[in-house]
Amino acid sequence: MVPGAGWKGLRLVMTASAALLLLLLPGCWDRKEVNDLAIIMAAGLDKAEGRLVKLSVQLFVPRGGGGQDSGGSGGGGKTPTGGQTILRSATGYTLADAMTKLQEKLSRRIFWGHGEVFVFGEALAREGIRENIDFMMRDPGPRERAEMFICKGRAQDILTLLPPLERSSAESLREMAKSQTGLKVTVKDFAEMLVSDAGAAALPWIEALPAQPGSDPKRTDAYINGSVILKKDRMVGFIDDRVTRGLLWLRDEVEAATVTLAPKEGKGHISFKILNSQTKLLPLIEGDRWSVTVRIQTEDDVLQNTTNINLVDPKVTESLEKQLSAEIEKRIHVALVHPQKELHADIFNFAEAFHRRYPQLWKKEKHRWEERFPQVEVRIESRARIVRTGMATVQASRPKNEVKPK
Repeated sequence: MVPGAGWKGLRLVMTASAALLLLLLPGCWDRKEVNDLAIIMAAGLDKAEGRLVKLSVQLFVPRGGGGQDSGGSGGGGKTPTGGQTILRSATGYTLADAMTKLQEKLSRRIFWGHGEVFVFGEALAREGIRENIDFMMRDPGPRERAEMFICKGRAQDILTLLPPLERSSAESLREMAKSQTGLKVTVKDFAEMLVSDAGAAALPWIEALPAQPGSDPKRTDAYINGSVILKKDRMVGFIDDRVTRGLLWLRDEVEAATVTLAPKEGKGHISFKILNSQTKLLPLIEGDRWSVTVRIQTEDDVLQNTTNINLVDPKVTESLEKQLSAEIEKRIHVALVHPQKELHADIFNFAEAFHRRYPQLWKKEKHRWEERFPQVEVRIESRARIVRTGMATVQASRPKNEVKPK
């Protein structure tokens, strides 16, 4: 045997193996360049004539790329960062059909990866939106965690707004949803509501702010101003911003809240910041009587005190905790009336609570839930605890001789 022949043979085998492995590496044959994509930032759906649906998409054009918007295809404008948004629309028998026709109008391939907002027009919401949600859940493009809104008027008009602070109306709405001053509902959340035991849902309601006098009417922003109540998938009612706050307590979705009350101990107001809140639903069935106890516990800070009350007094603090608890209970009672007694829409997840507690009985009674829900007795037990009163236990600018003694 020739010396070194074994080593040469091994090197030959290793080289051949490496060459074969290279064949398994496809490289970037299926790459998608940014310049080839029409990046959707938000989508709006409106009712069109003849039971058609109109899809409007807000597209982002990077700085220095793309062309100007044409008048017949929708509005757009420059963003504060120098980029530009444009609007394109198409109609179809279904949302999928409208998207196909929209693709025919674009030189770039539609890309849903950055689309974080879906806005439904009021007319379409009253007719029903279940069929459109089906497309969003089936197609791999739209994001299931995109935020959902229903707007006053047309969704197309909301997407053409040019907010002064953000790059686009899509980004503005997304940030408002993240702040959770109102309801925050994603496509996935809404789809789960539609198939839940309750069969009812609530979505944030948005309207356009009036523009500054003398400025472009579109140079303004949209904001969350209450909530829409849906039964099955159709809009049946509306609750304002104040009632929505009570709804958030019931759904255990309070993230940032301030409660202001006029204490009985003195003139003025005290504002409390909610640091932590927890809501539990405790269902109970006694014979033919169904009831739910809503148990709420909060931890709060004193945010502002315009009274002459000295908060260092433990008796005063205990009294304020009771008054704060009563104020929270009052807000929840207000939120219950319209959805439960008038619309018969269970947007509070009571059905799910009964299902978990009484699974066998629920199977027999779930078909009667719509008629039973308005009769459910709701008891509210709220317990607020003031954690900190602050370094200044009285109004910071009030002289000592005006402070109420202990």
